[in-house]
Amino acid sequence: MRIALTVAGSDSGGGAGIQADLKTFHQFGVFGTSVIAAVTAQNTVGVRAWQPLPIDLVTAQIDALAEDLPPQAFKTGMLGTADLIEAVADAIVRWRFPNYVLDPVMVASSGDRLLAADAERVIARRLVPLATLVTPNLDEAQVLVQSEVRSPEQMEAAGRILVRQGAQVVLVKGGHLEGDTVVDVLVSARGTHRFTHPRIASTSTHGTGCTLSAAIAAGLALDRPLVRAVEDALDFVHRAIAAAPELGHGRGPLNHFVPAPPRPPTEGL
Repeated sequence: MRIALTVAGSDSGGGAGIQADLKTFHQFGVFGTSVIAAVTAQNTVGVRAWQPLPIDLVTAQIDALAEDLPPQAFKTGMLGTADLIEAVADAIVRWRFPNYVLDPVMVASSGDRLLAADAERVIARRLVPLATLVTPNLDEAQVLVQSEVRSPEQMEAAGRILVRQGAQVVLVKGGHLEGDTVVDVLVSARGTHRFTHPRIASTSTHGTGCTLSAAIAAGLALDRPLVRAVEDALDFVHRAIAAAPELGHGRGPLNHFVPAPPRPPTEGL
């Protein structure tokens, strides 16, 4: 069985962060391991409080897994502080983990900040150059490239900047675009590809970014080509929103129990 790792924050509401990642890994048939970088007190309405874990404890979690359960792919989500980002970057370099999906979590779906302001540039400087794939939404892309990102053309331009900064591939997510069609833009040194699907009218969108990046990491752990892993992940998230259980009084969670796209016959052998 393949192993996928998530390094992220814990969501007490169960819809995002570590909890969403592990549910997603399970659906894709990979063994999920986790490094908790921060603990949040949140529900579907908002984030009431959060606290980063001590750097030594985060590093010890990574080292413990690297020595015994090394992942075939991994993702990072909420890291919270500049010091934690630096420590995680050092560990990635030290252990040479493959297939790194960077979800540059900065703000929760509720609008609450999950990243210290002084840490934004550290993500660009330390983590982007290490990433196999970076998955920013429009606001995160705008912060990372320091320019407006509000259209598919600007999404492509932002992706090209991040590739020049060292990322192998960038998926700029268009969930915050206006209109009835959602456009996600994949950019690499070889070119650009747009994925489109109809927008689902739903308030159950808590954890979409976490789920998407976890699904991509799971696909990479299963040796799927990157474009296939992205396509499968987008399909999984789309169906998870459509089947959302409408829990809570705010932005509810997805339905992580929808089936993952089927595996090719020889996958995982």
